[in-house]
Amino acid sequence: MIRQRTLKSIVKATGVGLHSGARVELCLRPAAPDTGIVFRRVDLTPPVDLPSDPYSVLETRLCSGLQQGTAKVGTVEHLMSALAGLGIDNCYVDIDAAEIPILDGSAAPFVFLLQSAGIEVQNAPKRFLKVKKEVEIREGDKWVKLSPYDGFKLDFSIHFNHPAIDATPTTVNVDFARDVYARDVARARTFGQMQDLETMLNAGLAMGGSLDNAIVVDEYRVLNSDGLRYADEFVKHKVLDAIGDLYIVGKPLLAAYSAFKSGHALNNRLLRALLEDEEAWDIVSFESDESVPAGLREQFALQLAAAEV
Repeated sequence: MIRQRTLKSIVKATGVGLHSGARVELCLRPAAPDTGIVFRRVDLTPPVDLPSDPYSVLETRLCSGLQQGTAKVGTVEHLMSALAGLGIDNCYVDIDAAEIPILDGSAAPFVFLLQSAGIEVQNAPKRFLKVKKEVEIREGDKWVKLSPYDGFKLDFSIHFNHPAIDATPTTVNVDFARDVYARDVARARTFGQMQDLETMLNAGLAMGGSLDNAIVVDEYRVLNSDGLRYADEFVKHKVLDAIGDLYIVGKPLLAAYSAFKSGHALNNRLLRALLEDEEAWDIVSFESDESVPAGLREQFALQLAAAEV
């Protein structure tokens, strides 16, 4: 049986919010089976829980943010991506501010935190959301879709008409029956253009942004002295974001995801369209090893090995 996973111990980190620039203390805690991923604003009285849920996503401008009443938590996608990448089903995320810390702009620091906490296998079957028919969202020349697949893979293409970005691969395929999240995806950083920074600052965004937590490009080149971590880091970060955005559905997907120029808003619309078509999905679990599809078996073998590093 493929079982649910949580953390073995509590782990903490401190950083700043990318958009707010505010100092944030983060605490990741174990949770019981079937809890899911629950964000908790411990700075509020009383504390407010914000469970991961596509219908709680009310902020998609440059990030994915959850809201319950007046309580918000922004920029959840990198942490959600790391939790998905290591197969964590149940976790409490305590924060004392309205935004998850950006750390280095990738999911790698969150992977390190999760590995440091250790992974606890729980006595409950892992439940997957299995896509049974294609669901697609289009907006102008942008599109995103989910298709049936006995595993989890992503195909993403970007187009920015920028010399530094266009000089790198702009299409990537990631299949977790073959690729390892911690090695092949997690280190890709968020990115932005220097000429857009003034506009974002005037809008109260990117207040905590720097060369330490993002790839920054001017009109022609990458400004970071250490260059790129992956040859295809720009498009690979879009995959990292998509993994986190999709995990907001609350369960790991059995699906093939493909996208062209998609972002947080389209990803959330895709999840809602999927859930609203009851013929397009089912909840499944695997009670015996024989019932596990081959690709999924490989994915979880690789995931378990990465979690134990």
